[in-house]
Amino acid sequence: PAAGSGRRLPRHLLPLHYDLELWPRVRPGQAGPFDFSGQVNITVRCRQDTDVAVLHSSGLRSHGAAVVRGPLPEEGAAVEVAGLRQEAAGEVAVLELRGRLRAGRRYVLQLGFQGRLKEDLDGLFLSRYTDQGRSSMLIASQLEPTYARTVYPCFDEPAMKATFNIRIVHDPSYVALSNMPAIDISEMKDENGSLWTVTTFNTSLKMSTYLTAFVICDFDYVTRTERGKEIRIWARKEAVKNGYVDYALNITGPIFSFLEDLLNVSYPLPKTDLVALPDFGAGAMENWGLMTFQESSLMYLPSDKFTGRKAVIAIIVSHELGHQAYTFFFLFKWFGNLVTMNWWNDLWLNEGLASYFEYLGATFVEPKLSLDKIFYDHVVQPVLREDNEIGVRSLSESEDKIKGSFSLMSLFDSITYNKGASITWMLSGFLTEKLFIRALTSYLKEFSFSNANQDDLWTHIQMVVDAQDEVQFPASVKQIMDSWTCQNGFPVLTLNLTTGTISQEQFLNKKNENSTDSYNNTWIIPISWMRNGSSQPLIWLDKSSRVFPEMQVSESEYDWILLNVNLSGYYRVNYDQLNLKRLARLLENDPKAIPSVSRFQLIDDVFALTQFGYIQIETALELTKYLAREDELFIWNVVLLNLVPENLEATLKNYEVYPLLKKYLLKRMLPIYHYYAGFIRQNVDALEDDYFAQVYLEKLFATACWLGLQDCLDLSSELYAKWMDNSEYKIPFLIRRTVCCYGVAVGSDKEWNFAWEMYNHTNSTTEDKDILLSAMSCAKESWLLYRYLQYGLSDTLFSSNCTSVIILYVVTKDIGHRIAWEFVTENWPLLSERYGKQLLHDVLKIMGRFVNTDVQIQELQVFYNTTLEEDERVATTLLLEFTKFENMERRELLTKVANWLQKNVDD
Repeated sequence: PAAGSGRRLPRHLLPLHYDLELWPRVRPGQAGPFDFSGQVNITVRCRQDTDVAVLHSSGLRSHGAAVVRGPLPEEGAAVEVAGLRQEAAGEVAVLELRGRLRAGRRYVLQLGFQGRLKEDLDGLFLSRYTDQGRSSMLIASQLEPTYARTVYPCFDEPAMKATFNIRIVHDPSYVALSNMPAIDISEMKDENGSLWTVTTFNTSLKMSTYLTAFVICDFDYVTRTERGKEIRIWARKEAVKNGYVDYALNITGPIFSFLEDLLNVSYPLPKTDLVALPDFGAGAMENWGLMTFQESSLMYLPSDKFTGRKAVIAIIVSHELGHQAYTFFFLFKWFGNLVTMNWWNDLWLNEGLASYFEYLGATFVEPKLSLDKIFYDHVVQPVLREDNEIGVRSLSESEDKIKGSFSLMSLFDSITYNKGASITWMLSGFLTEKLFIRALTSYLKEFSFSNANQDDLWTHIQMVVDAQDEVQFPASVKQIMDSWTCQNGFPVLTLNLTTGTISQEQFLNKKNENSTDSYNNTWIIPISWMRNGSSQPLIWLDKSSRVFPEMQVSESEYDWILLNVNLSGYYRVNYDQLNLKRLARLLENDPKAIPSVSRFQLIDDVFALTQFGYIQIETALELTKYLAREDELFIWNVVLLNLVPENLEATLKNYEVYPLLKKYLLKRMLPIYHYYAGFIRQNVDALEDDYFAQVYLEKLFATACWLGLQDCLDLSSELYAKWMDNSEYKIPFLIRRTVCCYGVAVGSDKEWNFAWEMYNHTNSTTEDKDILLSAMSCAKESWLLYRYLQYGLSDTLFSSNCTSVIILYVVTKDIGHRIAWEFVTENWPLLSERYGKQLLHDVLKIMGRFVNTDVQIQELQVFYNTTLEEDERVATTLLLEFTKFENMERRELLTKVANWLQKNVDD
């Protein structure tokens, strides 16, 4: 059954303390499969008489179950266990007793258990990796949300907290880590007389089972002490030796201290270990005192200068510490540990608040990051794009919904993280950060080490609000916040500035017939706004529409209004034509009069409104005229994502819109293109701290080359030739993919053969290999593409999964898509044996972009009718029909765009 099938335990017994011994039977150099065994003694308090004890256990074999009065020996007598049965479906073990456990007394449940050590990254798992040229193994755990029960029998619910004494038995060549510091290391012999090490850890604080953690490995570490607490970072020996974890070590301590000071609390654990796992499913996991990370999120290689990696590490480390240090601005996750939610439906409180705080922590250690821009670009904007599908859930789901319709794992998604963070950001904005911190501090004091839910937080905020008179709200904090957390989706505000009316409705796709009815959700919306460049007092919209006399504008075209300044609220804005004209004019004359996050949001909103049928595409295009004066890459990025989406590059070339787009966009791109090309040519290191250059410069360059900008093509050839002359030369990482692609495209077979040769060099990284696989599909001569696909087929040249990657790269190109399709149909028997149906599905999906007529669908059908099962045929035909419909819609849209460009291209 899916993890967390959600059965709640009866409340007859409450765990107080666990004595846990774990013994994974792993010796270095042995092949496996491996088992682990263990013993757990759980001290419980009985709350009402019962003759059964029910606790979680999944996939474990238990034996030797006993129940004694205790924990003290003189309390003595055992209660006989009549039987032990596993209920796989409920993931529980039931001990049937011959006597009754009496309310008010304490007992100890004793269970021996055994399980299989799997290699699948959940529960207690084995992971294989290479270090210093040798293959090695490690054991680690990932127990959130409900995998603790797969490692040891326990009361596996977040609210059932207890203290833990943990012992780990392991091979002497390994070191064992857990949440607390080790206090004793001794030796023991097993039944065959061979030697094992026993590491015993100090008693833990009260915590939830999902936070217990175990790592057994042969790693090295670096360490430093911050305010008397030891911080160690563990990683593969070669990584430690090469200094790859130094950056993480340098920022962890300061983030802790920053958080402690902000929230006025001190971190309760004596040590913290951060472990870099070569293979780990979650990005990171905030177990108390022992945090586990994917290697890539903790390591900063000197060669990473340009991958934005520094920012990413700062963000991830502060997210996890935010859980750890009850400290503020990336805190809620630690919060989570301290104040655990009562049940997983309040997970957003943990994760959403942590996501919000993590950005503050990251900015604290890397002050050059422009936090607000990164936050809107990475957090708010992506979730606004996702949070309007019908059927998307609300943030705080009721418990019964979680039990049934979807499993717990699905709660760990961007709605939880990003929407939670966006709403927290909004809350801190209208409360003011000062009051928000004051409320959180009191909330933490009251609830640390116990359980809370969102209403408890609202109550604390309300108390702080009531005690002052600077900030007033139209409703209680709970009413305001429930409107955002208990309804799904978000509102769009529509303005009429002649009358000063603002109205709200749920943002839904107007093009879907069925989306208009039955949604009469209203939100209580804080509106930050400015008029003619000066900020105005916050106003609130608490019903479906309202007239704000202060919003009526005069006749003068210099009188303009901007709502939701800096995206401080979680909603979109639909301005009337009058105001949009004035804003477009303002952008052309003085773009900096509008703050950069607001320019980003204006453009993102108009394209989203176009897509959902609220406004016409021409209206959105009016706002792009000013772009020659736009110098922010993250704003250019949102424009290009809308005008030149990656999946359309190949198809757009076939339309009359291409030459118009080329003329219109290049004219506006030149200033920002030349600004960055200058750095690429003269001093690329100067871009090291420009975070957006690290993530978005590639898209700008790729678009310039795609539009045929001569300087871009020349620059690519130049840098590629430089590499061909000296294979030690490194093409700047920021634009390496584009340079390689156009180096090959502009060149002949000589350039292509060089890429092929470099691909086969053993020492290139996976990232570089992928860049080259993609570059070789950029060739402009058909025979090169055909030969490339043939190379891909022969086993000897490629690890087998590359063939499908090659096919998918070639099929997305304007020249390549026919060639790749013919290739797939000719070689299908061999390909299907190797990749099964998935490859065909992927190829058909991409072929779909080129389908405009029924004849073209029939041509594809002829082939897949013979290769797919009937139900798959039906599904594929439907997919292609739908794609054809989309393509026809897009054609209409492109015709509109072309007509508009025709009129405006010479402005």
